[in-house]
Amino acid sequence: MFGTQWTPHLAEPPVGHVLAAEGGVLSGIENAINTVFDPVSKALSGFVFAEISVFGVSFPWIVAWLVIAATVFTVYFGFVQFRSFRLAVRVARGQYTRRDEPGEISHFQALSSALSGTVGLGNIAGVGVAVTIGGAGATFWMILCGLLGMCTKFVECTLGVKYREVHADGSVSGGPMHYLRKGIAERFPNAAGQRIGKVLAGGAAVMILFFGIAGGNMFQANQSFAQVRDVTGGEDGLLGGDGAALIFGLLLALFVGAVVIGGIKSIGAVTARLVPTMGVVYVAACVIVIGVNLGEVPAAFGEIISGAFAPEGVAGGAIGALIVGFQRAAFSNEAGLGSAPIAHSAVRTKHPVTEGYVALLEPFVDTVVICTMTALTVVIAKTTFWTDAKAAVAAGGEPPDGVTVTSESFATVLPWFPYVLTVAVVLFAVSTIITWGYYGQKAWTYLFGKSPLSERVYHVVFCLFVVAGSVLTLGSVLDFADAVLFLLALFNIAGLYLLAPVVKREMADYRQRRRSGEVERVVASRRT
Repeated sequence: MFGTQWTPHLAEPPVGHVLAAEGGVLSGIENAINTVFDPVSKALSGFVFAEISVFGVSFPWIVAWLVIAATVFTVYFGFVQFRSFRLAVRVARGQYTRRDEPGEISHFQALSSALSGTVGLGNIAGVGVAVTIGGAGATFWMILCGLLGMCTKFVECTLGVKYREVHADGSVSGGPMHYLRKGIAERFPNAAGQRIGKVLAGGAAVMILFFGIAGGNMFQANQSFAQVRDVTGGEDGLLGGDGAALIFGLLLALFVGAVVIGGIKSIGAVTARLVPTMGVVYVAACVIVIGVNLGEVPAAFGEIISGAFAPEGVAGGAIGALIVGFQRAAFSNEAGLGSAPIAHSAVRTKHPVTEGYVALLEPFVDTVVICTMTALTVVIAKTTFWTDAKAAVAAGGEPPDGVTVTSESFATVLPWFPYVLTVAVVLFAVSTIITWGYYGQKAWTYLFGKSPLSERVYHVVFCLFVVAGSVLTLGSVLDFADAVLFLLALFNIAGLYLLAPVVKREMADYRQRRRSGEVERVVASRRT
């Protein structure tokens, strides 16, 4: 073993449930729920996060499943994420989309909405853990896995748009529950194909719904309140008294409910501002630390490259660095899980592959840019805390809290960083809750039908869980939700393999249309 068992919240390594209910009725409720879920959670997590061993280093098989798929798709589609990167940026900027094309939101809003579901606390805490367990070299493999995952996002989001459903009111529903059912039945037009598609789609909807209600909001609400409470004086501060968590949860639920009830247009409008804002705030802090230590940058990159292959001083050696880097990337950008296509499916376009191009930018921003900036900051700062933690892990000890690793690195230049971290954590959490509220709603309406009453029932349930997440920990429930989310990848990627030829035809058709002039760049006045 080179590290610890990974049970990622929101595709992120756990940073610990710091806000347990203490005493009284709340404690009793929490213990009762955890007691019921604990055996189920352990059984499912034991399967989903079961570890396999490579050269003596253990890691969850689900990581290999995700990374192998990303590699296969990269080769099959001719390294599309590199050849078409410039085109992807142009499409995201609306240069190939006209105002009258079907859909609800722009390419940029779809990208922002999907990013808000993946960019989160793990980009801060998870990377700190990764470079502690795997050393600086884990960053190299994290970048590589992020680059490969760009192609997986290209595949699943193209399918999301191709097989989406446009309702009479103009709203759109998409995601794995639609392209698994319709796509597989179309590709294999027989009874077996229809049955397989329906089973996979139904399972996908159930897993997305459960994580959306229980995992996609509770953990984020819990950690947001904990961080705000800590910077305001802890248990003896402004938010340390009884009832503070409940009030925080109610206010957060009201805001989230108002945005989610507005649908993807409202979510897209909020995340189109929120995601760039939180990205700028966090990356700016990274740039400051790196800028102050500019002379150390070449040495840091040298350490990252050499550490990727050097066996010394890292838990698990060079293979350990590789595995933990792949884990960090796979758990961060959700490529292959099937969640992002739900947001991308609402895009305004009549060419499905255009959103595939835009989607491939998502792992680049999430993993290659933001996660790498965090890792580079930690490596350059080279705090005593990080150095001692690496030595302890290499000797068989437990990894430290990832937030502390990152925060200590920033504090070398920005002593007031805990306040910046608080802003970043809250922004990350709110955007994640909003996006997963939308994901869960699409799974809900797939299973229970789309009607005003059905959607309002979902909104109430979702907001109640936001409040519950602020006051309760429910660790077993969240661990179960994590396992459910990653179990989705097993079925989703199997479907992607079957439907990859469909995506290849879409890509070839779009290229032919661009060459013929049928698809041309749109002038600014006619863009979305």
